Amino acid sequence: MRDPRMTQLADILINHSTKLQKGEVIYIETFDTPDEMMEALLEKVYEAGGVPLVSQKSWRVLRKLFMEADEATMRLVGEIELHKIKSAQAYICIEGFDNVTETSDVPADKMALYTEHWWGPVHSEWRVPKTRWVKLRWPTRSMAQQAEMSTERFEELYFKTCNLDYSRMSAAMDRLVAMMERTDRVRLVSPGTDLSFSIMGIPAIKCAGEINLPDGEVYTAPVRDSVNGVLRYNARTIYDGKVFDNVELTFRDGKIVNATSSDTKALNEILDTDDGARYVGEFAIGVNPYVTRPMLDRLFDEKIAGSIHFTPGSSYDTAFNGNRSKVHLDMVLIQSKEWGGGEMYFDDVLVRKDGRFAVPELEPLNPENLIG
Repeated sequence: MRDPRMTQLADILINHSTKLQKGEVIYIETFDTPDEMMEALLEKVYEAGGVPLVSQKSWRVLRKLFMEADEATMRLVGEIELHKIKSAQAYICIEGFDNVTETSDVPADKMALYTEHWWGPVHSEWRVPKTRWVKLRWPTRSMAQQAEMSTERFEELYFKTCNLDYSRMSAAMDRLVAMMERTDRVRLVSPGTDLSFSIMGIPAIKCAGEINLPDGEVYTAPVRDSVNGVLRYNARTIYDGKVFDNVELTFRDGKIVNATSSDTKALNEILDTDDGARYVGEFAIGVNPYVTRPMLDRLFDEKIAGSIHFTPGSSYDTAFNGNRSKVHLDMVLIQSKEWGGGEMYFDDVLVRKDGRFAVPELEPLNPENLIG
């Protein structure tokens, strides 16, 4: 018998996240995800009167493809995938990872072919700006190990975070959006961090279950050349299968002029991908009450209550600051007391301290008010 939480999740994905309408095509792409979840999605697609395109992929198989594919092969695959996404009005991606570092030994030049001919044209240039899309992980044993939890407890956490009451969260986010859109200067202060930048004139976008699950962030972007200071991230991050810890970035007039980490060489190779990779394309504030600590998974970690993420690379068209890049490197700083604390200021006003909002109009976004 199928887990009823799968049916609830499928309902959120089809009717809340993508808002699928009768006659619309939806491309559903899964990676190492149970057939039962695909079946639940298909049931909801047909109930909505939609037309499904289905693709079930394996990261182990993709690693082998990436290892050996030449430019012509990757270009062909990218063209086929682009045709699929151009046929759809909506898109769902569910990624399971039996091994989160499955692609870690793929050479950088091979991953660059994937980025240039597949990921870039299909996702950055078409799916993100031109479809209604949502991405989420699937709770695997590998993810449970990353989170240092039992498989059962992690599954409970997963479904709590993904099946949250996003309508309630969305309403509480409206005041944060309004405050960010009238703010000029932002300052972040934490152990090892003192960073200032402007967000003036750039839209603030709330994410309440329409784009990612789990969800719970409000994002904008810094004015491209306004970033100055030092930012020390305290959550590990993973990019193209490689894990980075103790990342510290120094900014001067928007540009990353120094970058160190547990693998400084590999980090700087990413930041040297193109001119835009050393500038920041996103600043976001995490508010999901069920996600309280990092688990080496971007879609969870960037939603941590009391966190921010500050992202070298391309900005989103919805909060565009002029920065384009093949890179979008999400990295997280947690400012809750358990992680060293910290302050966030908007125009010299303290709006969050030690991960908790400190002004009355934003208190509905504190964890107890989103769960209760």
